[in-house]
Amino acid sequence: MDVTILIAVIGAFVTALGWLVTYLLTDAFEKHRRRLMYQTKFIRQQLNELYGPLAFLLLEGRQTFQALVDTLGRNHLIDSDVDSFSEQELKAWLFWVDADFFPRNEKIKQLLAKRTHLIEGAEVPPSYLIFLDHYNSWKISHERWIKEGIAYGWHSKINWPDQFEKDVLATFQELKQRHARLMGLMENTRSFSVRLDSVGEFKNEPHSERKFLRF
Repeated sequence: MDVTILIAVIGAFVTALGWLVTYLLTDAFEKHRRRLMYQTKFIRQQLNELYGPLAFLLLEGRQTFQALVDTLGRNHLIDSDVDSFSEQELKAWLFWVDADFFPRNEKIKQLLAKRTHLIEGAEVPPSYLIFLDHYNSWKISHERWIKEGIAYGWHSKINWPDQFEKDVLATFQELKQRHARLMGLMENTRSFSVRLDSVGEFKNEPHSERKFLRF
């Protein structure tokens, strides 16, 4: 076989092989990039539409509850303390219930109801369900008192679930960290994309005009 023809065949084979490798790399990269984009978008949605608002409401609730404790002149306050309240203390407690506790708990409930698909994990955490029991049972008893005059203990039969607050805030922080990591990976994929584009342009340049590429 003529040497010129042999060189041409080898050159064509090497070129075709190079295009195949580039195509496979580009295809794998594109699938990886799409997965990262989907994960980043979903986590951003979780933060913006569920866990961010939940975290804000819970942290706000801490402050307003402390304001109630200060108003009552106490160092701490638990549900069972309500049973020994004076008339003035009970009035202050019920004011906070109607003006602060219930409106905030209702917002939390609506977030969980409308954004259930954004809850982290395969199942709704037990503490979330305990929160719903805490609020719903209290709300029903309170409404009966208002509308029918049927007295109750002035607090929920189920104590405030501290674990619910811990779970929400922990998940909020975890999602923020995961989102930051994904944003870093997205930046790396953009850099890799530029390199692949450079390789494609390099392959299309005449041999005499090619420059050495550093990765």
